[in-house]
Amino acid sequence: MQDTNNKNEVNNKVLTGERALFNVSNLIVNECTFEDGESPLKESSFLKIYKSSFNWKYPLWYCHDVEVSDSRLSETGRAGIWYTDKLKMVDTIIEAPKAFRRCKGLKLENVSFTNASETMWKCTDIMMNSVDVKGDYFAMNSSNIVADNLTIDGNYPFDGAKNVEIRNSKLISKDAFWNAENITVYDSFISGEYLGWNSKNVTFINCTIESLQGLCYIDGLVMKNCKTVNTNLAFEYSTCDVELTSHVDSIKNPSGGSIRALSVGELIMEEDKVNVDATKIIIGNEN
Repeated sequence: MQDTNNKNEVNNKVLTGERALFNVSNLIVNECTFEDGESPLKESSFLKIYKSSFNWKYPLWYCHDVEVSDSRLSETGRAGIWYTDKLKMVDTIIEAPKAFRRCKGLKLENVSFTNASETMWKCTDIMMNSVDVKGDYFAMNSSNIVADNLTIDGNYPFDGAKNVEIRNSKLISKDAFWNAENITVYDSFISGEYLGWNSKNVTFINCTIESLQGLCYIDGLVMKNCKTVNTNLAFEYSTCDVELTSHVDSIKNPSGGSIRALSVGELIMEEDKVNVDATKIIIGNEN
């Protein structure tokens, strides 16, 4: 382990061994490579990291006030950033799974997660801009999230999430927004089965949605100026305030509220399952 506490910069170094730069503060790390050795920057604070690579586990645990740019966490840099607060990351590639856990105050811009399995779990106060995600269970049980230009290719994102606002995004994801609360999505495209089940206060505005048996079991579903494509058996046991500017293939047993659509392929209302008078179905230009 190197003693670097009295240095302001570490440049062009290959660092190895456990806790290579342990418990440092007010340090600039520039064009460095962290090879084998766990927890190289554990318990450090006020870090600025540029053009560096992390090739082993747990690089930024229990850290505070960290900036990372033009850098890379390789596949072997697993579980890279846990229990860390106030982290800003720009123009960075994360190839390792489980990258964030129990972190607070994250700002990510132009970040690519190539294997985001079990990533960003139980984190809070998150801002994302131009973030690309590939992997399952992204942002599980996380809260206070604002995202713009987010792309997700992976199943089960935002399971158990709370207070989420997403704009101008694309989600290709089965079971998105399950068990979630206070979700608002604007101007986005979402494609995947079983969207939004078991959730509360879910709003879509100016969105296009493709979903098999999606938008069910939701307490407080709002859709304004939205389109559905290839969507059937929708709204089952949901309370709805829905305005679609498109056809919907089928509607099944909503619990209450109103649903307006340009046209409906099949309407399934079973008196032994729901109160059929509790939901107003408006088709075309009907009032």
